[in-house]
Formats: sequence, C-alpha cells, structure tokens
Amino acid sequence: MASIILERKRSRSGTEAAISRLSARFGERLSTSRAVLDQHGAGEALADIAAPDAVLFAQSTEDVAAAVRIAAEHGAGTSLEGHLQAIEGGLCIDLSQMARVIEVSSDDLDCRVEAGVTREALNEYLRDSGLFFPVDPGANATLGGMAATRASGTNAVRYGTMRELVLGLTVVTPHGEVIHTGGRARKSASGYDLTRLYLGSEGTLGLITEVQLRLFGIPEHIASATCQFDTLDGAVQTAMLAMQCGIPVARMELLDELQMKASIAYSGLEDLAAKPTLFLEFHGSPSGVAE
Repeated sequence: MASIILERKRSRSGTEAAISRLSARFGERLSTSRAVLDQHGAGEALADIAAPDAVLFAQSTEDVAAAVRIAAEHGAGTSLEGHLQAIEGGLCIDLSQMARVIEVSSDDLDCRVEAGVTREALNEYLRDSGLFFPVDPGANATLGGMAATRASGTNAVRYGTMRELVLGLTVVTPHGEVIHTGGRARKSASGYDLTRLYLGSEGTLGLITEVQLRLFGIPEHIASATCQFDTLDGAVQTAMLAMQCGIPVARMELLDELQMKASIAYSGLEDLAAKPTLFLEFHGSPSGVAE
C-alpha cells in the first residue's frame, strides 16, 4: 500500500475536489467508510490510528497511474517508515486486489507478478513446477511491499535478498507516468540501474505495481540443525568460519541468551537451554546435505 498526502493544511476544498474526481473515476472502489479508513490507518506497531481521507482499491497499473495523476494535482506524499499512517490525511492506494501471477518461465527461472501477490501465494502457484521463491522475511508479505522495503530473511545467506532477486519493476512515478526498469537478462551493464534505486525506496520515488523475480529449483533434500554455545563470541566465530570454509548453508540465524529465554518461554522449547544458539538449514542433494 502507499499513501499520498492531499493538500489538507492549505484547503479542505482541495481534498474534497480530489476525492470527488477519484470517486467519479473509480466508483465503489474508492472508499470513505470509517471502518475501511481506520483499517488502513495503522500498522503492526502500537501507534494511534492516523487514517487517510479515502482508500482506493486499485486493480491495475493504469488504476494506480490515474489515481496518482489526480492526487499529484492536490498534494504529495511518502511512505518512508510511516507506511499506513496518513498523519495529515490523504489517499491510501491499496494494491491487495492486484494479485495476479502474470507469467512464469520455468526454462529461464523467473516470473512476473503484480505487487499484491504474497510470498506464500506465489510459492503455492509454483509448487507443481518444481520452483520456489526463497526470500522469507518471516511474514506472508506482498512481493510489492517486499521490493519497496528491500526485504530479506534467513534464506539470504544462500539465495540473497530482494536486492539480488528482483530483475525488474513496473513503477508509477509521482507524476503518474508508468516506467519499466531492469530486464530479464542476468548480464547487463547498459543504462542506469533504476531497479536498485527503487528497491528499498518505500514509496518515496514511486509506486511499484509489478515485479520481475528470479526463481530457484525446490531443493531435493533439506536438513536443519541447532547448535548451542557457552559464549556469544563462540557462536559468532562459528558462523564466520562456516562461511569462510564455503559450507553451503541455506539458512543461518543467531539468537543470544535473552532471545533464547524469550523463545523458550513462548514456544515451550524445554529441550533447549537459554544459551547463544545457531539455527541452520542445509539444501541440496541427500549426499551433499549429509556431507
């Protein structure tokens, strides 16, 4: 989702004019219902609700571009860390209905999806093809949001983060222009690397509506391991040595004593001690993983 702040301070009539034009363009997909506004006025944190003046449920890149062009005449905005909260009111563009997997190329190990497709939904779609998308930020996030925040996760040690796995983007600029960045070729040195510029920009430079992603084959065999240490330094040195030796670790996560104590209390992990711990996962062939 993205928020655009309308000119509320200067004139309430400007906001009303923008909402009127948006309503005429999008009909029932533009909501000013209090319940919908409040739903889009807060994130997972404890901050108070700061609801927008309207919420648009976009269904295409063209919808987003049209909305941004209208809103740009009445204001400007940013999503940097504020995300859903519209402190000065404004328009929230909800991309959850843009949830199509547009194309998958098994031969080229890539796919193109709309921004509202979630990570789990993509992997469910890919399951029968023997492919998967590995970035796991610990939540069933949308891929557009993961690109906008340059998400990573425990799989990053082997597969990389969104920075490495996004090949290209479709973006709506603050003026409502639609641009396409990057491409499917793995090797390219021509032109500006606009894809990396938009990754992690959190809506400040444009609204991401489509994402081209690298895919990987589902591992033939997966094994996990837990290793506890008497000192935090011992765990850190082990992680460093594992990487330096080229051990093909797929996931690696470090928890210190306090984090382990909280995890044990929450999940009932009585078989583990409150000590620095490495959680590891290995992907590959049965013989490779065993080695």
